[in-house]
Amino acid sequence: MLDLKGKIAFVAGAGTVGPGWGNGKATAVLLARQGAKVFGTDINEAAANETRDLIVKEGGECVVQRCNMTVADEVRAAVDACVQRFGRIDILINNCGGSAGGDPVSMTEEVWDAQFDLNLKTTFMGCKFVLPVMEQQKSGVIVNISSIAGFRHQVAGRVNIAYSTAKAGLAAFSRSTAMAYVKKGIRCNTVIVGTMHTPLVEQRLVKQLGAGDAATLIAQRHAAVPMGHMGTGWDTANAVVFLVSDEARYITGIELTVDGGISAGRVG
Repeated sequence: MLDLKGKIAFVAGAGTVGPGWGNGKATAVLLARQGAKVFGTDINEAAANETRDLIVKEGGECVVQRCNMTVADEVRAAVDACVQRFGRIDILINNCGGSAGGDPVSMTEEVWDAQFDLNLKTTFMGCKFVLPVMEQQKSGVIVNISSIAGFRHQVAGRVNIAYSTAKAGLAAFSRSTAMAYVKKGIRCNTVIVGTMHTPLVEQRLVKQLGAGDAATLIAQRHAAVPMGHMGTGWDTANAVVFLVSDEARYITGIELTVDGGISAGRVG
């Protein structure tokens, strides 16, 4: 089950912002545990190297390269390096993203543009340069990581207009891509993650949300989930690995929500 031996996975955003398991790091490691060879990119080279070292220590194979996924030349170079090393790309994971608060009046144009670059353009760039490889192979699967922030959900009344809009757009991008390549042996799906406990909480959200301390914020986030606790990067990784596996061969153009019941509790 979920055997990925012989598969080559390109993971964009394979590092994490601090100690622990973010979505990209956990996904890259789990892909390797299931037998895939991993080519990881991250704008933080040290973070990418940490993921690589974990995979290699467990006996897997991983190569990493620093890459700003918003820059076409860097993405093209990373994809070319992956193909040169491994000969193909079977799996593409687009995991780059991050939020900035603000409404249409308070948010600057520069922040708006930067949010769309980080949360949507990175996925466009990954697909732009990996899809021709997959099309030539006549096979491949893409998973794009979105957020419930794009689907009627706000955390403690926080408005992040650009992030929410970009993450909603990401699901539409995935569906359109799925239909554009459905006759070419390529699948494309979206994983929509909910309130998660990843290193992002301690490293970034405590400051962004003006929380008194990390423990208080973590308790609030746990309490806001119907299941009573946040998910982790491993919950995201498990969903991704299923969608890229042959067991999901008949699934394309869908959104798989991983949120502990938050979306179900906010119907209407």
